[in-house]
Amino acid sequence: MNTPLDYTIVTEAIDSMALGDFSQATIRDIQALSKTLEERTGQPVIHLEMGVPGLKPSDIAIKAEQEALASGCATIYPPNGGIPRIKQAASRFVKAFIGVDIDPLCCIPTTGSMQGTFATFTAVYRAMPERDTVLFIHPGFPVQTTQCDVIGLRHVGLDIHGYRGQALIDKLDEILTSGHISTIVYSNPNNPSWVCFNEEELKGIASLADKHDVIILEDLAYFAMDFRRDLSHPFEAPYQATVAKYTDRYILAVSGSKAFSYAGQRIGVTCISNTLYHRLYPALQEKYGVGEFGNFFCNRLMYTLSSGTTHSVQHAMAALMEAACDGAYDFLADVREYGERARYMKDVLLSNGFYLVYDNDMGAPLADGFYFTVQYPGMTDLQLTRKLMYYGIAVFPLDTMGSEQQGVRICTSFFSEAQRPVFKERIEAFHRDHRQA
Repeated sequence: MNTPLDYTIVTEAIDSMALGDFSQATIRDIQALSKTLEERTGQPVIHLEMGVPGLKPSDIAIKAEQEALASGCATIYPPNGGIPRIKQAASRFVKAFIGVDIDPLCCIPTTGSMQGTFATFTAVYRAMPERDTVLFIHPGFPVQTTQCDVIGLRHVGLDIHGYRGQALIDKLDEILTSGHISTIVYSNPNNPSWVCFNEEELKGIASLADKHDVIILEDLAYFAMDFRRDLSHPFEAPYQATVAKYTDRYILAVSGSKAFSYAGQRIGVTCISNTLYHRLYPALQEKYGVGEFGNFFCNRLMYTLSSGTTHSVQHAMAALMEAACDGAYDFLADVREYGERARYMKDVLLSNGFYLVYDNDMGAPLADGFYFTVQYPGMTDLQLTRKLMYYGIAVFPLDTMGSEQQGVRICTSFFSEAQRPVFKERIEAFHRDHRQA
């Protein structure tokens, strides 16, 4: 078969890596296959599989980190709960762009949001050992379910595709009646569907948190990246949508990776509601001698996990947040580029037989952002993932992300202006070769 990448070479590479039908392939496997194909064919692969930021970070962060290192911070252990500067900056940032009040004490820097979610799952499990299950609103970040597996937590999922509005609240309520759920987890905007919960849904989720005494972990990895609304002005509505407006049973995971393009330095901030931070749990007091949830998080978990978060990067993240709050740094200006890339790729794909899997947001068009999901008629997600490799396009199947839908995730982060003609040419070739009569 005549495909953009030599058919025989691609087949041999897939077979040599024992990827088969891709049902067991991880993102790293697909990335490794892509690199192998580039080496063996001499042709570039368009990388849409990896959710890695592809933009240059602000000089504000780099300068702040350099100054911190020059001042000697590398010789000093950081506090488990974070340096005062980042705690104050994070508290102000949450107020400026989310519109809620969280004390600086309750804002804890972590080594990326990944460490923050791992610590959160652990803390909740130790606080409520009788509740051994986490409820994920899918699709979602697959590593979070792996974190639960490592900790020993059970987890269940609900695919949002068929549940929005009141139907979502009713279904969550039904699941929560088991009494085994400690935490509800979701990203907003969602990875990978890019749907965003509206205020009524967030109110409903909050009411369930209060009714069933569960904690909401709101993953804000793609902070304020719903580009349908301008969320870039500090201390002015509209704000980033959040459950925190309607309940005090919440933890917000704010990441430096995507919105601030600072992924390599591994920095995030876990913001625990004031009430939850100070809540006393008998199980924590009995076993660890620290009953206060936030105190346990800082001085038992963060201490034993990494003895705090890298000192210099805390200054970098704090500087970014400070500048954003002061109106001196529009952190969304650069990342809007992801939306422009998504818009172009959607136009090409939808013009060539593909369709959106998660295709609307409560009847409104989806925002264009970091991710979106597509499928091609007559194929499974695994078939599409494999077939696109022959056309030099690497994607990731949805079934590995808790979705019950057939389709693939498209990430815009590594897609460049220079790749537009090649992408269009390859997608058109794919459609010519696979269109149904």
